[in-house]
Order: sequence, then structure tokens, then C-alpha cells
Amino acid sequence: MQKLFSGFLLLALSLTVQAQNNLLQRIEPANWWVGMHNPELQILLHGDKLAGLTVKVDYPGVQLEQVVNVTNPNYLFIYLKLTEQVEAGDVPILLYKNGQLVEKISYPLLARSADSKHRQGFDSSDVMYLITPDRFANGNLNNDNIAGMADKLDRAHPGGRHGGDIEGIRKNLDYIQQMGFTAIWLNPVLENDMPEYSYHGYAATDMYKVDARFGSNEEYKAFIAEAKQKGIKVIMDMIVNHVGSEHWFVKDQPTADWINFADEFVGTSHRRNTVQDLYASEYDKKRFSDGWFVETMPDLNQKNPLLADYLIQNTLWWIEYSGITGIRMDTYPYPDKNFMARWTCEVMTEYPNFNIVGEEWVTDPAIVSYWQGGKQNHDGYTSCLPSLMDFPLQAAIVEGLTTEEKTYGSGLIQSYKMLAKDFLYAAPEALVIFPDNHDMNRFFSQVNEDIDLFKMGMVYFATMRGVPQIFYGTEVLMKNDPKRADHGEIRSDFPGGWPGDKSNAMTGKNLTAEQQDAQNYLKKLLNWRKSSPVIHRGKLMQYVPDDGVYVYFRYDDKQTLMIVMNKNDSTRRLNTERFSERVGSYQIATEVLSKQSYKLANGLPLAAKTAYIFNLER
Repeated sequence: MQKLFSGFLLLALSLTVQAQNNLLQRIEPANWWVGMHNPELQILLHGDKLAGLTVKVDYPGVQLEQVVNVTNPNYLFIYLKLTEQVEAGDVPILLYKNGQLVEKISYPLLARSADSKHRQGFDSSDVMYLITPDRFANGNLNNDNIAGMADKLDRAHPGGRHGGDIEGIRKNLDYIQQMGFTAIWLNPVLENDMPEYSYHGYAATDMYKVDARFGSNEEYKAFIAEAKQKGIKVIMDMIVNHVGSEHWFVKDQPTADWINFADEFVGTSHRRNTVQDLYASEYDKKRFSDGWFVETMPDLNQKNPLLADYLIQNTLWWIEYSGITGIRMDTYPYPDKNFMARWTCEVMTEYPNFNIVGEEWVTDPAIVSYWQGGKQNHDGYTSCLPSLMDFPLQAAIVEGLTTEEKTYGSGLIQSYKMLAKDFLYAAPEALVIFPDNHDMNRFFSQVNEDIDLFKMGMVYFATMRGVPQIFYGTEVLMKNDPKRADHGEIRSDFPGGWPGDKSNAMTGKNLTAEQQDAQNYLKKLLNWRKSSPVIHRGKLMQYVPDDGVYVYFRYDDKQTLMIVMNKNDSTRRLNTERFSERVGSYQIATEVLSKQSYKLANGLPLAAKTAYIFNLER
């Protein structure tokens, strides 16, 4: 691993500058590629009094389009145009002051990987495994503390750094694969050199560098390549809304409007309805989109064209460099919405088969659906965003599982009614569905630590339309105190990820019988789902829940599955006449997990608090 780090260090040095007067401290991005769809390239230079320098470029196929000086003399923005004829190589960028050469940059233009443009993003055939890197597994004890980085290892502190890293995830790829997961969504891995609470990763201090306590850029890239070999895609967690207060360009801002409310802290109102509200004031709109999350997370002004270009290029750089096949965009509605439309369209134009899922944490599908590409909105707004996190359905199924079946408005009817609002979405089948995530109470805690309700929920998310996402530890019933909802506890360490752990989820050591049962159940369910095209692409038909029993079908021209959820505390025999529209001439129903078969004409025996997946046969 030390060789990998050293190799990256040498690479980073080779990509910077042949310095003569040590003017430059940063060049971002440090390289680019030939053959990209957008021919324009912005190069940010940061150093000592760069304003007024003359820039010259002489390389076949490269045109110097513009040099932008800003109010801060420590910055220079260079815009190049790369023609279709440009070839890979080192582009000499010469900086002159008063006619004298003061700096020469040897800027690498690299060849793209074969078929890079057509990389396949995550889709409904996948199941995501959400991992908080600091809390999954500590694969390299040597990077637990890094000299010069303030937040040190403190595993006893729920909000401290615990030492999990990329190497820990890499070493456990076989476990993830065997469980049936086909994609990994990693919480942010970029450098968060903040004084405390830096483990979560949502306060970046360098947008081009993996946090050294997680590993290096090269380790991240190698991890993604190895995951791909095992049939696992990697989804990068990104944030364009804000950075950390210790970010270098916050401490030395290029322009006066680089940060929203730069002179004093103004918190966001979180009133996301102002975006769609026909009657919203400009004050309320600005307070929502421009306000900061917290004082340590300055809000970026994406309306600044230089910053907008910088953020888009940063995204494209990570896709091309690392090999990721998806992005989860944090706090999607909080940045400038017109910028987000441009951002999504530029990414999806560059990589047409890629995928992006946005986080809009609200349980109203009318608000969530507004952001999805293809939606015909009242104000004409549209973007190229393929997917969103389905928070409305998550809330509905939890309520459906945990409330009594007494009236039309309680129990499983909640799930039915929410699904019936899918007409609001341009593509409901593209949504990411999930029982929980890193910001909310653990699913096992949400269903009151009821193993039967837990299993019913797992069947629901494995068979419902959309792309399922499972939070690490869900498979072994990790839980938290729902009254406190402490994030450090929600993101507890995965058992077995650290030397000396008493239990080990990867091997099963010292797991309780209930944990082993849950893990084996989910493993069987997800591996079955892997090879079930009717779940990946099939149509969906649901029936109104009746007497605590909810039935829906997934079907195509080749197969019909009947999913049955009996939430009652007692057994039921389900008469199938009501479902003749879908049952048709089928005579046998075989449960896919237990392999037990039943004659449909005799009705289906349902055990108490159990979900079934029946394959219908003639």
C-alpha cells in the first residue's frame, strides 16, 4: 500500500508544474483527456499574485480561448478549446510577466479508456449497498491518523473517526458480492480536513483528493477496478451545494460572490417548497437555496460562471479518472436549480448510459417528482436527472408495516396509496427505493425490532419497482435508539471490520441466531433477485390491500410473480379469484424462497406476518 501511495505522489508531482519562481500552488484539474464531447477546458491556477500574467499555448489542436483575471490576484482561469484533431500529450502552457517567462506548465492530455463514454450506470437490475467508509472496515491501520490533519482516531466517540477505509471495503468485496449486492454507494471519500466530525465526508476541503485517512486517489481507482471485476459497480457520493469551512478556496476566495452570504452566516430555511411555490417571494427562495446548512459548510454560489464550470469539470474528471458508473448527489434541491439542470445534462451528454440519483428528502411525491428529467413541470423547468431517492415510498411502507389495519387510512393501504401517485413521476421505475440510509433510524429500529416486519420489508424492497438500496449492517439487524436518532450510533461500526471485534458479520462469528437468520434471508432474496429479469424490467400491478393482506404482481411476456404480504397476527387463506386478471390460466404458485408449491384453485395458505413471492405456473 505504501508503494501505491508513493506512486500517486509521484504522479501528482508530475502533473503539476516545472516551477521557476514557485508562483503556483495548485492546478485544477491536474490533467484532462482528448476526445471529450465538450471541447472546452477550464484550468484554474492558484498561487502568488498571478493576476495580469500573459498566457501562451502552442500545441496542435489546442486553442487558447480566454484568460480570466478575478478580484483575487492569486487566481487565474485559463479556458482552452480542444479540437477534434488534438492528440494525447503534454501541452506547454507558458506564463509571462512583463515579457519574461516566469512559469512553464507541462499539462497532460491523456487518452480516454476504451469505450469510456458508454460506461453502464446502475439500473433496476442492481441492488446498492450503502457504506459509510469510516464505519465499515479498517483495512489499513497505518492511515488511521495522518500528520497535519486535526481530527484524530477516536473509536470510543460516536462522532469521531473510527478508522474505516477503502482498503477495508476492498478486502471485503467478496462478502458484498456473495450477499447479492451489485453496486456500492460510498458516502463521500474526498478530503475533509476539518477539526472535528470529519468522518462523514460532507465538508470537503479538497475536491480533487481522496481523504488520506481513507486512502489515496490511486487506491480509490484500484478499488473501483477490482469491484468491477467482481460485477460490482461503484457510485460516488458528491456535493456541489457546499464545502467545508477549511476548504482552501473558502479561505482564499477567488471572487466576492464565490460563497453565498460570504460576509456572515445565514442558515438555510430548508423550505424546499419555495422552489415550486407559485406565490413564493424571492426572499424566501434565496433564503432556502443560498443559506448554509451549518456554519462549517459554506454554501457555494453556482450562479458564478467560473465556479459553475469548475464544479462540472470536477464531476467529469472523477468519472473519467476513477471509473465510477454512478453518482448520488447530496442535497439536490439546495443548489441553484438552473445550474443543476446544466450539471445533469452535461454529465449525461458526456456519458449517455451513466446514472445519477438525487437526494430530495421530502415525503411528498409532488415535490420529489419535480426534479426528474422528462417531467412536464408547471413552470417549464426540466433537467436531465435520471433518478431520485424515493423518500415518499420509504415513509409509506414503514407506516404501513407499523400501524394497525383498522381504517382505510392506516396500515398497508399507505403503501398502496403512495404507489398510486407514481403518475407524478416521469420514470418511477428509475427511482432508488430503500428501507433506510445513513441519515435516518435503522430499519430494524423503525419496525420496532420485529423480525417478521423486517423480512416483509426486505421482500417489498427487493420486488418493488425501482433500484433497491440497503444500508450496511441492515443484513445483521443493526439498530439504534430511535428516540435519540444519533448519527454516530446510526452509523455504528460494522461488526468484524476491526481487529478484536467480538462478532464478525463477514464470517458469522458470534452473531445471534436472529442476526444469522436475517442475514441468510436477505442473502437468499438478493441472489434470487440477481437473476430475475421480471423484477428488473417487468410491469407492476397492485391490488388494494384487504383485511391486512397486500397483493401486487410483477410480470412480463415470460413470467408472472405474485407478491403477497400478510401483516396479520394470524394465518389467512387467500382466495385468488379476485386476481383473475393477472392469474389467468395459471394453476400453480411456487414460492421462490421456500420452493413450496400450491394449487391456486385451493387458495393460498398464508402464515402470520409473512411475505411471499409466488412464481405462477401452468
